[in-house]
Amino acid sequence: MSRIIVEQLITADGFVQDSDGGMKFMDVEPIDDADSEQMKMLSRVGGIVLGRRTYEMFSSYWPAVDPADEPVAGWINSLPKHIISNTLDSAPWGDLAPAIIERGDPAETVARLRSKVEGDLIVWGSLQLTDALFREGLVDVLRLRVVPSLIGEGRGPTPADIGQTVISQVASHAGPGWVTIEYQVANRDDGATSGT
Repeated sequence: MSRIIVEQLITADGFVQDSDGGMKFMDVEPIDDADSEQMKMLSRVGGIVLGRRTYEMFSSYWPAVDPADEPVAGWINSLPKHIISNTLDSAPWGDLAPAIIERGDPAETVARLRSKVEGDLIVWGSLQLTDALFREGLVDVLRLRVVPSLIGEGRGPTPADIGQTVISQVASHAGPGWVTIEYQVANRDDGATSGT
């Protein structure tokens, strides 16, 4: 069964979105996409899962990116992409194969994908979707890519009503302009307890 990995870019003071709903903090220090640990993680991924808004942002940028300039583009453009949306009619990806629209309840849909996709599933951004996954105890791994920026207020990486949840740091590494911290999330299914 696939693991569900939620990966978020996050400021040093803990925000994945500024108070206007954007990510202006990314203008300060771009992430180095040549990160070998990121490439190793992506080599185990069998599919990308995105919410509608994140899909729209990604599809307007990544299909035109040359992997020679940003190595992660090769993975993003070649992996199957599953878009969780009940409103989209199509999900083009530039001149490449379109993304697959997955309809229905977001958490149930991702749970179904988890049982049929070979390899891990990675979810980037997609905060409404990741909120649903955290609430249902479906997140196996939380990867935070910390950028050297402080914004003072904004939105955190988990839903405000998640309650205390046991997580264990399993990896960390640094590069120019970022630190990645990876946590194993103790889900309801694995016998660990989550507080409310």
